[in-house]
Amino acid sequence: MYNRVILIGRLTRDPELRYTANGSAVASFALAVDRNFRSASGERETDFINIVAWRNLGERCSEYLSKGKLAAVEGRLQVRSYEGQDGQKRTVAEVVADDVRFLSPRDGASNNHNNGGGSNNFGGGMDDFGVGSMPSTDDDVPF
Repeated sequence: MYNRVILIGRLTRDPELRYTANGSAVASFALAVDRNFRSASGERETDFINIVAWRNLGERCSEYLSKGKLAAVEGRLQVRSYEGQDGQKRTVAEVVADDVRFLSPRDGASNNHNNGGGSNNFGGGMDDFGVGSMPSTDDDVPF
């Protein structure tokens, strides 16, 4: 069996970072992901998908992502149930992130590949954390 989800979308709100009782960091945010087709009325529909990122990944998401930023999330779909404060049982579906790619340039960063330092500003400066960079235009694609 296989449970894998890959999404690219924009954050609908700033990530919310909190810590569990044992000190594990967990960040939660939502992505707005456009569907690849239009409705019968010609409108493009959007899904709003909840994302959860744990430990170091959650801390990095909280630090580098914000509302409106473009991100790619890879992870697994999780459906869980809990009891609300009103005593009602609720079910929620969310993606537990294994990898998050920061696709928007860092605030104040140039989209120019040759920015004096010779490094890319894509991925929110996260190349040190194993997150790759993306070309800024189609002209930069090598094929």
